[in-house]
Parts: sequence; structure tokens; C-alpha cells
Amino acid sequence: MACGHPETAAAALELLQDGGNAFDAALGGLCAAFFAEPVLASLGGGGFMLADTPGAGPVIYDFFCQSPSSPPAGAQADFHPIHADFGTTTQEFHIGRASVAVPGVAAGLFAIHRDLGRLPLRRIIEPALRLAREGVVLNGFQASVFRIVAPIFRHTGVTRHQYRPESGEDRLPRAGERLRLQALGATLEALADGGEAFFYEGELGRQICAFCREGGLLVARDLADYRVIRRAPLHGRYRQVDVFSNPAPSSGGTLVCFALALLEKLAGTGQPSLQQIAQVMHATHLARTGHGFDHPTEQDARQLLGDEIVERYLAAVRERLHCARGTTHISVADREGNQASLSVSNGEGCGDLVGDSGLMLNNMLGEEDLNPAGFHRWRPATRMTSMMAPTQLRFPDGRRIVLGSGGSNRIRTAILQVIVNRVARGMDLRSAIAAPRIHLENGLLSIEPGLAESDLAALCTDWPEHHRWEAPSLFFGGVHAVECAPDGAHGCGDARRSGVCLPPGPENPAMREPTE
Repeated sequence: MACGHPETAAAALELLQDGGNAFDAALGGLCAAFFAEPVLASLGGGGFMLADTPGAGPVIYDFFCQSPSSPPAGAQADFHPIHADFGTTTQEFHIGRASVAVPGVAAGLFAIHRDLGRLPLRRIIEPALRLAREGVVLNGFQASVFRIVAPIFRHTGVTRHQYRPESGEDRLPRAGERLRLQALGATLEALADGGEAFFYEGELGRQICAFCREGGLLVARDLADYRVIRRAPLHGRYRQVDVFSNPAPSSGGTLVCFALALLEKLAGTGQPSLQQIAQVMHATHLARTGHGFDHPTEQDARQLLGDEIVERYLAAVRERLHCARGTTHISVADREGNQASLSVSNGEGCGDLVGDSGLMLNNMLGEEDLNPAGFHRWRPATRMTSMMAPTQLRFPDGRRIVLGSGGSNRIRTAILQVIVNRVARGMDLRSAIAAPRIHLENGLLSIEPGLAESDLAALCTDWPEHHRWEAPSLFFGGVHAVECAPDGAHGCGDARRSGVCLPPGPENPAMREPTE
């Protein structure tokens, strides 16, 4: 299995070794991530899982967030900006109780367990409860994530208290320091005992509603009406490889499949060039933002793919609440042939805690991209879209790969490039993930080091507004993947986001710290 933290991986591996299947392991890893990756994973967020069982084919579990049933009535809404510091730039997010969308992780946990789980849920959460009791020592990546969004986790007195180091100092923990989230552990244990009704209609649900009455938007019916949706995955093909990914209303899988279709038309059977990859990145960016194909190099999209296909992709991502936020991913395979690809996000968090639960809800409604005409003008009670794209590749020889990524808007381009590297360029999985990447958005080309200067010369001429990064960076996503073949299985975690693979192979260290 491959994921973003050694404790997340250890929890999943423990459950596999105890007789659990890939889905038990993915859920156990998810619960462990609440404590090991607390900025990126939360019971208060949402996500998706692609599940594949032998003979049944893949299915997508959509447990992502949903807009409330009504927008705020007036200026009393608790909704205000903060600035996240990424070092070279800052980005504005909005937090507060009015930034909270209906969370789906708890419902997803129970739905997946009912349909696919083997071990009792109490067993699945045991590794996470140990982390709650004993705490987790922050690694460099998690400490850096805390630093980026420090204003959120320092927003209120109760938040500062929960996310302080064991020393008791009034600050966020640093790398090498231990963080204990015992109140959240008690809430997870109560959830396992009380079932999903505890979260959506019971004691915790009532606490969430009380929390949102003071400047928030969620009401009891928003929670009671929430449902997990099982969807047929989007199915595309790239060079005889079947690609299954997250369908509409989410945009990530749609844009990945669109980019692959366009790239295959542009490159034919030859090696895709960096210029062609940049062109399809620009095309998918235009599609995501709803601007159509007005760039000269993208006008060929309709010619290459046909109006019907282009319109289908455009329609899939229009008029939806886009969310491209902090994300983590888990990929798992077991000996029986089951595969799970699970992505979750809490946005950045709303900045406050629900009662004494230790739970920080999402701030999915706090992104400017959601409403270019102004905040809180969304369609009520509507599933939000996301860039998260849990994906599976099926090769003609029976080989299967599950993969996914964190990385906000870079999710689609990270997954695209790993697929191109593995399928079109014939790289092994580890090399396909480690290879330097580019990302093109709003006309700005971002370039990781390591690409050939001869290739970059033409690329930078095409895109004069470009930025060369000095080192590999978490900015370019974090693809965690597992590949299963008739002769065995192996995985790889992305070093850019402290990627982990367990059990580790000789060329697959259990952990790699990212370069920041």
C-alpha cells in the first residue's frame, strides 16, 4: 500500500496482516490519517474511493461534501479571510462557520464498510485510537503543512489548545514534536459504537447544528438528508490501456481522461512532447474554468476529438461548486485482487472545533473559485465538485494500477504525467512518479528541475511566462500508487509529499522526506 504518512501506512498494513482486505486497510488508513495527517484528513471533510473487486469491476463511492440547503440570510454569517503562507507566495482562504459544507467522510466510512469490509469496524479503528492516545511525532512534511495554514489552527483559543505540542507551549508543533488529539479519538470511538446516526442525527449531529447556529449555515435536515452516492466510474482509454476515474459532477477524473484523449490524438503513437503535454494542460484548464477553447493551440481540440466529445467534457465540469484544496491519498491492494484508491480532503479546516468533540469541520465553501460572482451564491443542496481523482489503469496483459494524488489543482496534471510516463514512455512505476513534472495554469508554466534543456527551450518559448523551481516540490502533487501484475505487486509513495510504501521493497524505502 502507498500513502502520505508512515503511521497511515502502518495502520493499513496491520489490518491486512490481521486478515482484512484492501477496503478494511484503506478505511483503517483513513482513520489513522485523522491523527497523522490532521490538516489534510478529517471526519469533518469529504472524499471519494474507487473500489475494484475481482469479477465485479470498479465502482466509485462519492462521499464528498454538499452545499447547505440555504445560503446565509445576512451579514451575521461567520465568514472571513485568512492568508496561507506558502513561502514564495500567499493565498487567501475563507474560514468560519459559514464556510462549512455538509461533511461526508463519516457516511463514507460506514457505507464502504457495510458493502466491502471484512473486519469489525471496532478493529478497523484500533490503530487510529492508539495514535490518539499515544500521539504522533510530526515529520517535516506535516509540520510544513501546519506552518502554511497556521492562521486557521491558531484561530480560536480551543483550536490553539488542541493543536499545541506536548510541551504545552502556545504554538503549533514543529517537526520532531508529538501531537495528541485525544478528544478526537474519543469522538471516533463513539462514532464506531453509535453508527453514522451518531454523526448525522445523534449527539454529534446536534453539536454540529448548535455550532452552526452561531454564524453557520448547516441545519439538521442538511445532515439527515446526506447520502453516499455509488457511481459508475468514468471510462476512457489511452494507448490500449483502460482508464477508470472519478466521474462528474467531480472534475478531476473528467479532466484527466479528456487530457489523455486529446494527447493521444496530438501525439499519435510517438512519444508525447513537453509542448503537447503543456497544450493539453492548457486545454483542460480552460475547460475547468468554463472559458472554452479560445487559445490558438486549443482550437484543434474540436477537430481532433469532435464537437460531441468536447461538449460532453465541458458539460461535465460546468455549473458546479469547484473545490481544489488540501488533500491526501491512499492506494491499497490485497492478495485476493481487491484494489482501493481513496482520496480525502478537509479543505484547510474552518478554524474552530465542534463542542468538546475535537472535530474541526471543513471550509469547502471558503474558496473564491466557487463563486466568481460572489460568495454564497451556490445552488442549494448540491454535491460539490472536486479535483480529486482516484484512478485505476488496466493493461492488456492483466496488470492493474490504482493511483491518486493530493495537490489541489495540480492533481489532474500530476496524475496525467504519471500515466503518460508509465504507459507511453514505458517507465517503471517508481520512475514514473519520481520524474520531474510541469504544471500550466492561467498562462503560468511551473517547471520542476531535471528536465532536458533541449526540451525546455522550445517549451519556454511557447510559454514565456514561466517559473523554474529550484528543487522538487509538494506543489506538483503527490501521487501514491500500487501496481499489481500476475507475477506480484509493488507500490510507490511520492517523495514530494513524504510518500510511504509498505511493505517496502529494495528500491522502495518506507519513507522519503520531501524537499521543501
